[in-house]
Amino acid sequence: MSFRVAAETIADELVALRRVLHARPEIGLHLPETQATILAALAGLPLEITTGRALSSVVAVLRGGRPGPAVLLRGDMDGLPVTEQTGLPYASTVPGAMHACGHDLHMAVVVGAARLLCAVRDRLPGDVIFMFQPGEEGPGGAEPMIAEGLLSAAGEPPVAAYCLHVQSAVFPRGVFISRRGVFSAATDTFKVTVRGRGGHGSAPFRSRDPIPAACEMVLALQTAVTRGFDIFDPVVVTVGRFHAGTADNVIPATAEFDASLRSFSAAGRETLRRRAVEVVRGVAAAHGLEVDTAFERGYPPVVNDVAETERAAAAVTELFGAERFTWLPHPKTGSEDMSFVFEKVPGAYLNLGACPPDLDPATAPTNHSPHARFDDSVVADGAALLAELALRRLSAAPHRR
Repeated sequence: MSFRVAAETIADELVALRRVLHARPEIGLHLPETQATILAALAGLPLEITTGRALSSVVAVLRGGRPGPAVLLRGDMDGLPVTEQTGLPYASTVPGAMHACGHDLHMAVVVGAARLLCAVRDRLPGDVIFMFQPGEEGPGGAEPMIAEGLLSAAGEPPVAAYCLHVQSAVFPRGVFISRRGVFSAATDTFKVTVRGRGGHGSAPFRSRDPIPAACEMVLALQTAVTRGFDIFDPVVVTVGRFHAGTADNVIPATAEFDASLRSFSAAGRETLRRRAVEVVRGVAAAHGLEVDTAFERGYPPVVNDVAETERAAAAVTELFGAERFTWLPHPKTGSEDMSFVFEKVPGAYLNLGACPPDLDPATAPTNHSPHARFDDSVVADGAALLAELALRRLSAAPHRR
């Protein structure tokens, strides 16, 4: 029986699991209820299970019936601080929390892959690590899981890693999407505090107003992007938070803003960090002000291994047909902490269209929207693909970096 057919026989159970998870989202690194639900879903399978010490992670190892290397399959677990407005019968019952990015589907997919692979354990030439990861939306769970021994859970480090991420819009339902090389951006947070001298709004010349300077900094950063970077190694700067003042007739002593910095290469990332500081310091100096800057280093870019990505494309084509796979022409500007795993293990990151059939992917609410909806029918196909990739990689000629 093929994994695709076998997945259909457990599809209803996987969908039921997904809906239980969807109704009870948790946020961040500590997800005790979600962890307990995953452990219950894996109970009875021949897995070696460990849970995280610093976070609510789950690592399950399936030992194959024959010796060989290991591969890793990832499913992220956390929701978002979003109040759900879908009206679904299984909508979130947790105020201010929602699985608006589809991680509930990801967990169900990886549980499904575990069940499919356990059923063929005797013919597996190696081991499979199932990684259930909190904190993907922040502050990041992959790094602490690696620090706690994720990559040595089966003994030797895995020779390949795979994961998929559902999309509620843009892509047609059931279509898998990937890209060789850089798949998505690195992200960092740039924090700026402009320091002036407060005073009365009627006499700005007696003060040092930080607000116009901070506004100029925001505009100057956008100009630096368009004039200081190669369009073929692009960067994105978005100022998402700006705060100053308490009243219309008071000049504040400080103004502050936070910017998201996104880049696609190590060189672009470091240049952007340096230029951002130079820009705000230069503007501050021109206004006779002081400025404090700080960075919160985020996720590196997700870089797909060419061989593993082509293996994934071939598996989709053979399992589901050529029409179910498409190559992404350009990297995505979103970020993802699976990048930390891919820095150490060659892997492939895929998207999977999950737009409900009653919506147009071009106009459907996107991931992170309080109205985002995901079609359950893709769960079984996602499980089948991850199981197929694990089996194919373990059956291939061994290779390590």
